[in-house]
Order: sequence, then C-alpha cells, then structure tokens
Amino acid sequence: MKKEKLKVISNLFENSEIRSVWDSEKEDYQFSVVDVIAALTESANPRNYWNMLKKRMADEEKSELSTKCVQLKMKAQDGKFRETDTLDTKGILRLIESVPSPKAEPFKMWLATLGKERIDEVFDPEIAINRSIEYYRRRGYNDSWIEARIKGILNRHKLTDVWKEGGITKNFEYAILTNEIYKQWSGMTAKEYKNYKGLRKESLRDNMTDIEVALTDLGELATRELANVHKPRGLEQNKTIARRGGNIAKITKDNLEKELGRTVVTDSNSLSYRYINDNLLDDNNDKKMIAD
Repeated sequence: MKKEKLKVISNLFENSEIRSVWDSEKEDYQFSVVDVIAALTESANPRNYWNMLKKRMADEEKSELSTKCVQLKMKAQDGKFRETDTLDTKGILRLIESVPSPKAEPFKMWLATLGKERIDEVFDPEIAINRSIEYYRRRGYNDSWIEARIKGILNRHKLTDVWKEGGITKNFEYAILTNEIYKQWSGMTAKEYKNYKGLRKESLRDNMTDIEVALTDLGELATRELANVHKPRGLEQNKTIARRGGNIAKITKDNLEKELGRTVVTDSNSLSYRYINDNLLDDNNDKKMIAD
C-alpha cells in the first residue's frame, strides 16, 4: 500500500471505536481486528480472543484469514503507534462468521454503509463535514462548541503550515511546539493534560470545556501571528515563539480566573466511562470494557 493513499479514520459502531485506515486507491478500509472483536464480543481481552482464534484456525487448516492480515501502525491507548492486525471489509465479513455474536448482523449493515459514505465524500466533501457535526451532536455537544471546534481545526492547519515554512517537518517537532504552547498557558504538556482529565487515546480537545478550547485556540492563533511577523527558523526559534504565543493565552486565563475566582482548567471530560487501571468502567452501568 502506498503511504500517501492511506488515511487514518476512527469510526464508531454502537459507541465502540473501530480504528481503521481508508485506502483511497482500493476504495476500501483496513479495520483493526481486535477493535472489531471487542465490539462484537465485549470480551475482557479481545487481543487474547484474536490470538486464540488464529491458533484455532491454524489447527483447523483454515489459516487463510489470518494470513490475509495486514499490519499497520495505529494509535494505542497509551498514545503510541503500534503494529496492529487489520483486515479489509471482505476479511472482516469472513471474521464475523467465526465470532458468535448477536451483533453480527448490525455490524454487517454498518460495514455496508461505511464504504459508500467514504466514496461519496470524495465527490462532495460537505458530507464529511456534516457527518462530523452530527457525530458531535450525538455526543451531546452544543452547536457553539462544535463551531469553535471546527474553526480550531482549520486554525491548527494554518499554524502547521506556518511551522512548515519555518523549517518544521517532523511529527515529533510539531508535538514539541504544541507542548510548548500548552505548558505555557495551562502548566501541562498535552500528555499531562490528558492524564489530568483521565484520558488515554481520546481527543484532548473533544474533552475540553468551551473556555479551555478557546484558550487553546488563542495560544495557537497568537503563535501563528507571531511566527508570521518574526519568521523563526528551525525548532529552537519556533519554540521561543510558541512559548510567547502560549503566554498570551496564559495572560487571558489568569485575568479570567481572577475575575471568576476559580480555575478554568478542569479535570472534567465528556466521557461516559472512566479508566480503572487497565480497564474501562462504564459509568452508566458499571460494566467493565477492554482498554486495548
């Protein structure tokens, strides 16, 4: 697979995240096998389930499915990218036949809609935008928060474009500069902020209050404008500008907190579950779910 043809996607089936990659050349997905198994079985350890299933298929000389697996790097719960067994849509349909589950038929219907949606979005990108809006609405976000979130995404792209002009090309450099902004205004790196909110692989910004989102956006907007004026080159000069941009957001935060008499950086999140050690605990029914 050509790398530029792949796009990482996070799809939801009945509120279960299915990590996946869209191959625009083949017009098909590669789905994380353990995520599919977790969604179908609610197994306490879908990785072990998959390993045992592969062994059983090999013993029964039906190992063709496991040999068709493609290993792709996907983001794990700890935020690191690891090689993950994936199957295309056809492979997942065959996998379902080997996994007894009352969710098999709904999952097949869900699969059938995904490919069509992705192809339609190529011809009409507005479909993708509308899908994102509906996703946030279903999760309880109001329209003003959604509007700010979408604008923040656009502004983030503008910032990374400016960083590219300043010689920033590597992913770890973007992460360093982002952390400089976060540390300056919130006192925490992005990872520390996620830990503070009880997050793992979930999006930090999707779990921020509207004030936290606004401060994050302000820090990045200020950094972008300062970079446009001062034209920093290389990582060290851009770090200095990122800290200055973050400090503008910090001044705003400090003034607001003084007026409110309380902190605006909170440990609240929008999750319907919480992590207990290596497991997820669903706050709605105290049902343990796997945290792969």
